[in-house]
Amino acid sequence: MTSHSPGSQPILVSGGGIGGLTTAIALAQRGHASELFEQADKFAEVGAGLQVGPNAFRIFEKLGLSSQIEKLATFPEALLVKDAATATEIVRLPVGANFRRRFGFPYGLMHRADLHKVLLQACEKSPLIQLNTASKIASFEDDGSAVSVRLSDGSERRGAALVGADGLWSLVRSVIVGDGQPRTAGHICYRAIVPFDDVPEGLRENSMAVWLGPKMHMVLWPMRGDRYYNVSVVFHSDKFDEGWDSFGDPGELRERISNAHPQVRAFIESIQDWRMYVLRDREPIKTWSKGRVTLLGDAAHPMLQYLAQGACMAMEDAVCLADEVSCCDGDYAKAFGRYQDRRYLRTTRVQLTARLYGHVYHASDASADLRNQFLRSKSPEETLEGMAWIFDSE
Repeated sequence: MTSHSPGSQPILVSGGGIGGLTTAIALAQRGHASELFEQADKFAEVGAGLQVGPNAFRIFEKLGLSSQIEKLATFPEALLVKDAATATEIVRLPVGANFRRRFGFPYGLMHRADLHKVLLQACEKSPLIQLNTASKIASFEDDGSAVSVRLSDGSERRGAALVGADGLWSLVRSVIVGDGQPRTAGHICYRAIVPFDDVPEGLRENSMAVWLGPKMHMVLWPMRGDRYYNVSVVFHSDKFDEGWDSFGDPGELRERISNAHPQVRAFIESIQDWRMYVLRDREPIKTWSKGRVTLLGDAAHPMLQYLAQGACMAMEDAVCLADEVSCCDGDYAKAFGRYQDRRYLRTTRVQLTARLYGHVYHASDASADLRNQFLRSKSPEETLEGMAWIFDSE
C-alpha cells in the first residue's frame, strides 16, 4: 500500500479492474493522487482472452506501458471470418504491416489477467496511488466540497471526487443515474482457455477467427506465446445467471452447436472446463456525472462484446477523464461534465453497433447470405476504413 502526500485530498476510485487501475495511472501521470477501493480480497482480473485494437495500444503508449504489453501480446496475421456450418472462409483481413501503417499501432491478443497485472504493477510503483483491497463502498455523499464514502466495514474515507469504475452492477451508477437492472441480451457466452496441443491442427492458425452460424458463433485465437487458445462460444439462450464466472452446462452447449461443422463441434465438445456468463448491457445515456461524482467504463456504458471494445473504451475514458481533471483546476463538476461530453457519443456508437453485430453474427438463411455477400464485396482497404471510426481514436 502506498500513501499520499500530507494534506492532499485524493480522487477516490471505486473498482480495481482495468478501468479503475488505468484511471489511477492516468491521474498520477498528471500529478493527481488517488485512492482506489477494490471489494475483493486481492486484485485479480476475472475473464479470459482480450482483443486490444490500435486504440488500446495508443493508450498504452500514453501511459508508458507499450513495451510491457508488447511482450505479453500475440499479434495475429489476420482477422478471419468463417462459416461455422461448412467451414468455408467468408473473409480474411490481413492485420500485419499495412494495418499498422494505416492505424499507427497493431492489433493484439492477450489474456485479461496479463493486462491487469501490468496496470496493477504500474499503480504499485506510484507514490500517488493508494490501493485498498477488501474495501467495498457501501454508500457515498457529495457535500459540494468533497465526497465521503462509507465502506462496508463502517470506516469512512474522504476525497476530492469519486469515480465509479465499479462495473455493470455499479453501486455508484445506481445512486446518480438510478436506471435499475442491466438489460439482458438473451445471449450466453461460454469461454475457455485451451492448451495449444488440444486444438485440432485444422483449427490452429495465427488469426483472430470468428466462426458464424445461425443463432451462434465461436471465436478462436492464440495467446500467451501461442501456448494457449482462447475459445468463446456465444449462442441464444433463455438460461440466465447474474454471475460472470459461473460453471457452464456442457449439455446445453452441445445442443446449441449441433448444426456446426463436425470438426468445430468435436472440438467444442472435447472441452470440459467452461465458464459461462450472460451478455448484458444498458441503454446509452448522455449524463453519467453529477457534481463531484462520475462513472467510467462498464459503469457508464456497458456494452456487448461483439466489437471487443469494452476494456478499450474504459481505458480511453480514463485518459480523457484525467486530461479534463488537469484542465479544470479543481472544478470537478466542470471536469466531469466535459469528460462525459467528449465521450458519450463515441461510447453510444459502440454500444449500439455491438448490439447490431450480435444480430449480424447470428444471422441465418437469406440474412446470412446477405451478410456474407456484403463482407466479400469489400476490398481489404475498404474494410480497414470501415474500422477507422473505432481505431482512429482521439
